[in-house]
Amino acid sequence: MISQSWLVMTTALNSLLRRHFLPSRWLLKRIAGAISLLICLALSACQLENFRTEAAQGSQLAISVLTDPNTFNFANKNTFPNVFLLTYEGLTRENGETGEVEPALAESWQFSSDHKTVVFRLRPGLQWSDGQPLTAEDVVFTYRDIVANPKIPTDAKEGLQIGEKKQYPLVRKLDDLTVEFTLPEPFAPFLRATAAPDGVLIQPKHALAATLEQTDEKGNPLFLSTWGTDTDPKTIVVNGPYRMESYVAGQRLIFRRNPYYWRRDAEGNPFPYVDRVICQVVESVDTQLIKFRSGDLDVIGDARPLRPEYVSLLKREEQRGNFRVYDGGPWSGTLYLTFNLTKATNKAGKAFVDPIKSRWFNTLEFRQAIAYAIDRDRINNNLFRGLGVVQNSPISVQSPYFLKQGLKVYNYDPTKAKQLLQSAGFRYNEQGQLLDAEGNRVQFSLLTNANNLVRVAIGAQVRQDLADIGIQVDFNAVNFNVLVEKLNTTRDWDAHMIGFTGGVDPHGAANLWMSSGASHSFNLAPQPGQPPILGYAPTAMEQEIDRLFIAAARELDEAKRKQIYAEFQQLVQENLPVIHLVNDRALMAVRNTVSGLRYTGLPSWGLWNIPELRVEGRSP
Repeated sequence: MISQSWLVMTTALNSLLRRHFLPSRWLLKRIAGAISLLICLALSACQLENFRTEAAQGSQLAISVLTDPNTFNFANKNTFPNVFLLTYEGLTRENGETGEVEPALAESWQFSSDHKTVVFRLRPGLQWSDGQPLTAEDVVFTYRDIVANPKIPTDAKEGLQIGEKKQYPLVRKLDDLTVEFTLPEPFAPFLRATAAPDGVLIQPKHALAATLEQTDEKGNPLFLSTWGTDTDPKTIVVNGPYRMESYVAGQRLIFRRNPYYWRRDAEGNPFPYVDRVICQVVESVDTQLIKFRSGDLDVIGDARPLRPEYVSLLKREEQRGNFRVYDGGPWSGTLYLTFNLTKATNKAGKAFVDPIKSRWFNTLEFRQAIAYAIDRDRINNNLFRGLGVVQNSPISVQSPYFLKQGLKVYNYDPTKAKQLLQSAGFRYNEQGQLLDAEGNRVQFSLLTNANNLVRVAIGAQVRQDLADIGIQVDFNAVNFNVLVEKLNTTRDWDAHMIGFTGGVDPHGAANLWMSSGASHSFNLAPQPGQPPILGYAPTAMEQEIDRLFIAAARELDEAKRKQIYAEFQQLVQENLPVIHLVNDRALMAVRNTVSGLRYTGLPSWGLWNIPELRVEGRSP
């Protein structure tokens, strides 16, 4: 097309010159030749620039997320997926196929005979993405100065707090490559707490230490506002397979392979194989599907499983589209609905939850009635195409601690729901509307994230199911980051529906279940760096969950640990601080040009072994 345009332009200019200037034929040839030369030079320069760009960028993997990241600071992370899946590693990592803990930044570790001392040996020659050495100093800094710092509200805290006193391990440097952890008592989940992607990720002391020593105008460490999403991504110092190269809000994040990353394959070639990862921000799963089918994305369903209704369409297109739909079995995460059970107030004495609603939410029969009124089988059949798993436990079905029998279940029974409500003092008016004992109409708001259309559809069904027992639900789908802000900061909500990542060891969800956890949203305790709250108190149920988690953590006998976690599951199902719904099936579509994938439903992220992936035939 370019050559045709050049011909048209040259012919037109020739005609114009003949009509108006009548130059000689020799002059016309010289002018046309000059124009041709200029165009060729421009095209050559353009092609050369394209060549240089491709040579610089190399192979590329195109993925997507539904929302922008909310931080570039590991300590402030409270959402999934996040940039840290690609940018940081821990002392160890979890294998996404086997669930086993493997060496990562640490090449080995040794427990003492009493299991109260653990010594890690770092790999020699580790470096940060800016070329600085990664040593035992960084490990001590991360565990002692960030995670154990009472002024830093990182979600990694509960995974490392030990015993009733919630003590942290004492960590000290033995030499540049050796770190010793001393535990106050045996702590069975300790090794997993050191493992990426959900455990403690090692942070750079040379880049961040000064921010812990300085404070802002509110007296909080400057660290809390360091490395927000307004920071130039190139300045973020990382140790993972990729470093951030650029970020355009609402559009994309670009990750470039970290030249200082430590891992190599069996032949000595450096990981990762893929030079660049383009993570597009696509705030609709339908749009993600369109982009995948048109070839703009290499993967769909890596962070959240594919919507079931996409599967039949994509299966028909596998051969023509040169991709494959992977089925990893049940996904390890859980989906639940929960009520705001807090009775606390802000510092001015204003209740976070309307006291009338709070009485409903804190009534056990009310929560149990809600559970009986939701038709989860219909959710599975209509919205998950029968591919989901009706969830009756707070523990992932893949976990060896999952209790297969002996759990209280809440099969759909609207009649029983009404009976429970009436036994608790609620009554119905002539219009069939549910009223409490004081005559207040039972009505509350339900939130979920708008960019997950399955949850939006589930919310619509929940609204209808509860209308059938006389309850009015004001259902609102909001931006995910807005939802997180309401749950974690303003505490301004009645009920919400959200997912939580799962895993092998239940203690990995301590941040959700321990009463001090930053994700314990149904009765959120005061959090570091937030305005004070008044009247907070954990319930007897929450205190019992705390006790069980502490007991299971100190127990090294696996049979006894399973029994303790069985009690935990039974307690949750009896008291319903959260109402589990239907669990996803791990479904992901990947182009056949991507090789090296090891996909299962166990890890939260389908691309857990991204350093090992290769991509053929895709360059910018």
